[in-house]
Amino acid sequence: MLKDLLERLLSGKDSPAADQVGLGMLLAEAHNRSRARINEALRPLGIDVRGLTVLLALPLYGPVSQRDLIARIGIDKSTMVRIIDELEDKGLVSRRRAPQDRRAYQIVLTGRGEQTLDKARRIAERTGEEIFGRLTGDERRHLVDLLRRLAEEPS
Repeated sequence: MLKDLLERLLSGKDSPAADQVGLGMLLAEAHNRSRARINEALRPLGIDVRGLTVLLALPLYGPVSQRDLIARIGIDKSTMVRIIDELEDKGLVSRRRAPQDRRAYQIVLTGRGEQTLDKARRIAERTGEEIFGRLTGDERRHLVDLLRRLAEEPS
């Protein structure tokens, strides 16, 4: 059903507005399918792509405050609280008092979190290859360049 609608919208036979809507729908469909596949692959670890994003960010920026994670990852505050709570309940992260401000907490990757992150990286690599493997290296780089341009704030 959606494929038929997308083909009709992207055919160029209607209007530029239909083409723009179709392009947005195609991008959303690619995102939804890719996200569903990675979430399904990560399910045995008890995390999803948002949890994986936090786990990936901690070795890069951590220990870090929840506020800093929000700014760096771009997840809204209430969603971040829920993700951190879920990861903490699973023993993958912990909250500890920030040495520079005893009122604040830092999010820290636990030993179990590091093990889960290692497994999740392998799963994500394998799943990413299933999703993007039909693209050549040049096509992947080109896709990344195009998506970065679309994700940038307009000048």
